[in-house]
Amino acid sequence: MTTILNTLALLLVTEKNKGIRHGRIVPMSYPKAILWDMDGVLADTSPLHFQTWELVLSEQGIPFDRQKFQHIFGLKNYDILPYLVGKPLQAHWIKLVADQKEAAFRQALVGHLRPLPGVLDWLEHFQTWGCKQAVASSAPPENIDALVDELGIRRYFEVLVNPGDLPGKPNPDVFLLAASTVGISPQDCLVIEDSIVGVEAARRAGMHCIAVTTTNPPEALSQADIIVDTLAQLSANQVESLF
Repeated sequence: MTTILNTLALLLVTEKNKGIRHGRIVPMSYPKAILWDMDGVLADTSPLHFQTWELVLSEQGIPFDRQKFQHIFGLKNYDILPYLVGKPLQAHWIKLVADQKEAAFRQALVGHLRPLPGVLDWLEHFQTWGCKQAVASSAPPENIDALVDELGIRRYFEVLVNPGDLPGKPNPDVFLLAASTVGISPQDCLVIEDSIVGVEAARRAGMHCIAVTTTNPPEALSQADIIVDTLAQLSANQVESLF
């Protein structure tokens, strides 16, 4: 009898700290907005980015290798090309080369991308919890549109955000813009990232951050609150512990 009463008491305490939404149990402590990075988080796009950068840069006679690619992944094109060339560049030349590269990337991604493990499950979980969801990426808006449509996940997002003329990551502006657009305070936002500059941007924005090791080892992502190899390893308790 005592054991039964103790079990009932535990269940009552557990349910007191949870709510019911759409017929499912929802934690009382959870983020109000999820800001998803795109490349390396929603899908592993790094092979396609490397191949298309290599193709376009070779035509320009610009040396390129894996080490340089590791450094530029997650940056805006207007920051990437001056770094690769090693000097300031005229904006119209940057736009010409970047447009060629991104057009090649969008053509290459058709039929070659799948959501990374756990992504679809967590998009569903966060939607069930009532979280607002946004893509907040340094990628050009045309790339974001192409990728979410290729993966068939547009319906989960309230807005797709890129920095535009704002500074790119590690500057926090793209995350702050996304939070403002969905009407949620930074401290109530959860960022999901894979890049070093993205994790730093999330911290500078005052947001919690989960990092996946798609493109960087765990030690390089140490500023994140939680680090997982894939989102399939992430638990609801881990997310709830952040809030």
